[in-house]
Amino acid sequence: MLFSGVFFAATLVIPFFDLPTKTKVAASTTSFVLMEVVFWAGGLLVGKELFTKYKKQLNPLNWFKKSELK
Repeated sequence: MLFSGVFFAATLVIPFFDLPTKTKVAASTTSFVLMEVVFWAGGLLVGKELFTKYKKQLNPLNWFKKSELK
């Protein structure tokens, strides 16, 4: 799941390369699709509980909430 971050970074960096526009669009789209595929495949591999916990931490709405003490 962390490896999907590489494709996310590539999606943000590709527009700055000196490439034809058509190539940039194709590469960015491919990178974005690969990011999603790798992320969800990783979710299937780690299991439902860990995937739900990881996804909850990625939600920006939960970043500044105080954690509950258990």
